[in-house]
Parts: sequence; C-alpha cells; structure tokens
Amino acid sequence: MAEVICNTSPLQYLHQIDQLEILPALAGKVLVPQAVVEELAEGAERGVNLPDLGKLFWVEVRSPAAALAQPLVTNLGPGETQVLMLTLEIPGSIAILDDRFARRIAEVRGIPVVGTLGLLLNAKRAGVLSQVGPSIDRLERMGFRLSAQTHGVRYLPIGAAPEDEAMPIPGPGVEAAGTPPGRSSRRRLGRGGPSRR
Repeated sequence: MAEVICNTSPLQYLHQIDQLEILPALAGKVLVPQAVVEELAEGAERGVNLPDLGKLFWVEVRSPAAALAQPLVTNLGPGETQVLMLTLEIPGSIAILDDRFARRIAEVRGIPVVGTLGLLLNAKRAGVLSQVGPSIDRLERMGFRLSAQTHGVRYLPIGAAPEDEAMPIPGPGVEAAGTPPGRSSRRRLGRGGPSRR
C-alpha cells in the first residue's frame, strides 16, 4: 500500500466540511510532517476551526530526514516543503496537496498528487460518499475555487470523473487528482478556509 502524505489545507478543508473521515477510509494511515502539525496548531491558537491531530488514530507525524527537495521548494511554505521532501524520501508515496505551485513541482518530479477535490471524487468512486455536490458547494462557500473544467464534477454519477481529474494511483481506494489552485498554507490559513490568490 502506498504511503500517503498530507499537507495542511486538505486537512483543514475536509475537517470544516465534516468529511475528514474519508482520508482513513481511502488511505488507512496518513503521514503528516511536523511543519503541518505546527501550522495547524498556530491556526487553532488564532481560533480557526481545525482538526486536533492528536485525536486522530490514523495520523502519523513524520519529519523528513533529508533536505532533498530544498533547492526546488524555496517559494513554498513549510508544510508544502516537508510534504514534498517526504514524498521524495519514500518511494511510491502520494502527496495530498492543494497548492498550485507545489503540485507543479510534484509533477516535474513524478510525484503522484491528490487534492481536496480529488479526495472527494475518490470517496465517491469508492462508494464512501454517495454524492459530492453538497461538499463541493460548502468548499466554494469557503473560498475554494474550482477550475472551469471541474465545475461539473458535482453532477457526475458514481464512478465517473472528468478526464483532467482522473489519475489512478495505487492505494486502498480509487485515487484521483484534484486541481484547486492556491498558495502556501502558512500564509493563507484563515477562519473560513485558506484564501485563494
């Protein structure tokens, strides 16, 4: 089973739309780097509604052992940087990222990426969710922007995914890549969800 390494914004978004449990349903264990733990703690101190990772039995905190990705990610926040570092250290692992620039770096390095939208689509395709429309509506109300190509995904039947969203990845559930744009989670963490620049 592939290791899954998650950044801050997917944890925040899924928690705020009450769908955090799709992560263990799809992936079993989820790795979270220390920088993401710190970003969530800082946001919680400011009163942001964020998950308490200490209460999630399926989360394992793991720090990267080397700085393999450092030359590539100087414009990213600490969370995205450490997610990419861990994926480079763990062969076959999957990065869960929403940040557009981080996703481009992952693509160049051949790292499989899934975003918040992709997780919702995976959950629908795997039968964990019966529909994704209400969750996507809630995401949009929090400032999560969908590309023109992905606006219609909420209306697709179970098992369907638009061409630009379907990227099979090894794992316990069906994996698909979401493509929401964004910037570093440390800079965008807010009460209603990360803002999109």
